[in-house]
Amino acid sequence: MPVDAARWDVADDFDGADLDLAVWVPHYLPAWSSRAETAATYELRDSCLHLSVPPGQGLWCGGDHRPAMRVSGVQSGNASGPVGSTVGQQPYREGLVVREEQPPQWGWTPRGGRLEMRARFVLSPRSMAAWWMVGLEDRPERSAEICVAEVFGDAVVPGESAAVGMGLHPFRDPDVAEDFAAVRLPLDVAEFHTYGVSWTPDRTDFLVDGHRVRSAARPPWYPVQMMLAVFDFPERSTGDDAEAVPELVVDWIAGAATS
Repeated sequence: MPVDAARWDVADDFDGADLDLAVWVPHYLPAWSSRAETAATYELRDSCLHLSVPPGQGLWCGGDHRPAMRVSGVQSGNASGPVGSTVGQQPYREGLVVREEQPPQWGWTPRGGRLEMRARFVLSPRSMAAWWMVGLEDRPERSAEICVAEVFGDAVVPGESAAVGMGLHPFRDPDVAEDFAAVRLPLDVAEFHTYGVSWTPDRTDFLVDGHRVRSAARPPWYPVQMMLAVFDFPERSTGDDAEAVPELVVDWIAGAATS
């Protein structure tokens, strides 16, 4: 389904031959590892972005991150301090240091408005996919997260329902309160649905197919970057799923400022 570009200030329908690299960085938090070791497995086809984790893809921050995971992600911003510093985005533990310095790149960093993504999730019980937005961390406290849609494969009843996580995580922002829930919805996440958020200084309304599912008060009110990713957790293997390929398929993603 094509995006209605007239509704939006920014829209990407992934119709090109490759990602717009002025907007998207096809790596997942590369400062803590390297661009070479965090490169996403992706392709653009059928007017969609296909992010996947095929068998054999290496671990992300292997030997350090717990639980062990493999990930393919793209993000609309990127930056870090110098090698050896602790200045980076979404550190996963105390004392983490930059292994590869990242030059600043701000492709799409909205503050407020309405944002939507039309996507589907192909998951097994050992995988997860999500769309979330995080502060740029130009200051440590500007780090809160707005999670628009997070789906774990073990919370999916195929063809019937899924628990969709949505809400706020403060991280190092003292002005944002933890307010997150996984809401079970009568939704086949393997089919395309539209996930969205309406975001003002006072509240965020989380939407699925245009219907409000839940709200959270006092979200972060500073620029954020988009994060789209699919994850595989090998330690959750049931022993017969080595060839499973989780996938996040994004038809389009768009945003409009608050009028």
